[in-house]
Formats: sequence, structure tokens, C-alpha cells
Amino acid sequence: MSTAAATKEETAHKFAKDQLKAFVERVERLEEEKKTISDDIKDVYAEAKAIGYDVKALRTIVRMRKQDIDERKEQETILETYMQALGML
Repeated sequence: MSTAAATKEETAHKFAKDQLKAFVERVERLEEEKKTISDDIKDVYAEAKAIGYDVKALRTIVRMRKQDIDERKEQETILETYMQALGML
């Protein structure tokens, strides 16, 4: 292998190594941000609980608001049907 080819291969190897390291570091930063956001969300729920709100109900509302309205209505209808069949309504 010529010196030029060896240098080119070393450069490519260094580039791949640096690129891989950059990806890993980006993921690590994002994971840390995710943890920070998760902790912030827990704090908000704790604050709501301290005021007297039901956290389980709040979590359900947040989850429901993420859903498409038609999907949510369908799930509510199914739930109501099951509850009626079980004598819960």
C-alpha cells in the first residue's frame, strides 16, 4: 500500500471514528435533556397533587388530549359498552 493510500485510509478511519463519537455524544445530551424534562413533569404533577388535584385523572386527561378526537370517541364508546355489560353503569 502506498503512503498516499495509507494516509487516505487513516483519514477515512478518523472521520468515521469522529462521526460515531459525535452521534454517541448527541444521544447522551438528548438523554440528559429527556431526564431533565421528565423530572420537570414529575414536579408539575407533584405541585398539582399538593394543591389537591388527582394526579391519575390529570395523567388520563393529558393522554386523552394527545389522541385524535375520533379515536378517543371510539375508545370511550367501547369502554362505556363494556362497563354497561359488566353492570358498572
